[in-house]
Amino acid sequence: MYDKQRVPGGTRLQLELQTPDLTVPGLLLLPDGAERVPAALLLHGVTSRADVMTNSAGMALLRRRVASLALDLPMHGSRGNPLELQSLGNPLEFVRLWRLALDEAAVAVDFLGAHERVDATKIAIVGYSLGSFLSVTLAAKEPRLSRVLLAAGGDLPAELPFAPLVRSFVDPLRDVRKLHGRPLLMVNGRFDPVIRADQAQRLFDAANEPKELRWYEGGHSLPNAMTEEASDWLAASFA
Repeated sequence: MYDKQRVPGGTRLQLELQTPDLTVPGLLLLPDGAERVPAALLLHGVTSRADVMTNSAGMALLRRRVASLALDLPMHGSRGNPLELQSLGNPLEFVRLWRLALDEAAVAVDFLGAHERVDATKIAIVGYSLGSFLSVTLAAKEPRLSRVLLAAGGDLPAELPFAPLVRSFVDPLRDVRKLHGRPLLMVNGRFDPVIRADQAQRLFDAANEPKELRWYEGGHSLPNAMTEEASDWLAASFA
């Protein structure tokens, strides 16, 4: 299902991706024209939703003629109340939602790879906060994601309870080592209280080249100037 809307420089399409079990809402931005273009899968943070990523990173990329697809992750956007995540007492439910989000993101990569306007050799993944953890995990197992951009991302906190158990299914350090030479950009706030600077540095240090870490003087929210700068990097990497 598609609901089209004109936006400056292109078209915004509201769509639904079909998985074996669910219908996943998403927003697709396509630049004007008929040629194949690079594309990015956008994954948002906790309590956020697809349109937030579309209106920020998606529009910045559209101005650089890069298509994007943003998803509402499980229990976010039109799919429920993300605050309910805090009340889940069963850790197995967290694991189920994590795996569900990864499966849905993989379907989105399939969608972009098959789209007539997308150059299937130029697909990136862009994740913010929670989305950055999902992004590096998916990129580790999905070679079609040829560029990785992580915003406000990093390693798990050192003081995490039950760390060995958590790392058995979420381990950014393990996954970032599996990028195998694909370009990586990390953008992080020096004073981020959520994903601290030491977490970002650990993830960056574990990654292989080519890689770059750019700091901004702020907290967890990306300044508009850094969104534009990161979008420049991604577009230039596809040139």
